[in-house]
Amino acid sequence: MLNSNLLRKLDMQDLMVFVAVYEQSSVTDVSETLFVSQSTVSYCLKKLRTSFEDELFINTRTGMRPTYKACSMYGHVQKILESINLCHAGAPAFDPSRQAVTFNICAPEYFEQLILPRLLKRFDFDDLPVMVNMHKFETDVPAEELRDGSLDLVISFGPNFHRQHADLKSRMLLEDDLVCVFDKRATPLEPRLTLQAFTERRHVFPTPWTSSTNMVDGWLARQAQKRQIVARSNSYSAALKMITGTDFILTLPRRIQRLLTNDAVFNHCEAPNGLPGFTLDMQWSQNADQDSANVWLREQVIQVCSELENA
Repeated sequence: MLNSNLLRKLDMQDLMVFVAVYEQSSVTDVSETLFVSQSTVSYCLKKLRTSFEDELFINTRTGMRPTYKACSMYGHVQKILESINLCHAGAPAFDPSRQAVTFNICAPEYFEQLILPRLLKRFDFDDLPVMVNMHKFETDVPAEELRDGSLDLVISFGPNFHRQHADLKSRMLLEDDLVCVFDKRATPLEPRLTLQAFTERRHVFPTPWTSSTNMVDGWLARQAQKRQIVARSNSYSAALKMITGTDFILTLPRRIQRLLTNDAVFNHCEAPNGLPGFTLDMQWSQNADQDSANVWLREQVIQVCSELENA
């Protein structure tokens, strides 16, 4: 808020005249520099004197001499004009080729296996000094870390696997579904498992995050069914090793199955009818929404996911 209503009558031209008169000490020179008439300069000075309740400049034989108040104002008025210019120019766009940058991303293994390698290849191909620190996804979305800037992005599964935070921005990146993977020697004959066949097999479960619930068991519970889990693994690749040479079943995202399974060792079939698919979602804070570096990172992730969707 302004301390005086008189200040409301000032505009940018008045402040420009103030700085020019202070620096040049001549109304004639100021009018030529600013391409305005001398009467306009005189009018601006009148408004300035009224608004600041001070003579500001005294006409002498050697030119316009600033008063004590004008001298104390000069630096502040300069900063006002500089700030206005910065507002007009906007924030400088992020250029990853000009400075090293580190991004912090919290995501499940799905992102590390499927998307991060493609991101890093893009950065390497363009010779960009970009480093990515991955943080393990725990029980829920680390909203506070997004808000305080400790994390740039959070990648999570959806829809509705985690508590929603109204103040966070989000975007769906891609969709996927689940398939059943077996050791090749233990592959069932049918192309799609029935619900009964699915629950009769023993399961290895790769845990995408620290939680007592997951999309498969949640769906089974709604069917009044449950499965027998013989092992929980920390990674997809470890889970694949666990089913090798057994008749265990491993339920994997289809894109991960295509990426990691060797056709000479593993086979797969469709999951029971009704087992839902999922989305991969990206979240970021409102503070980072217009941050040019964060915008650039999100664009890179979106482009990689778009390539995967169209592959």
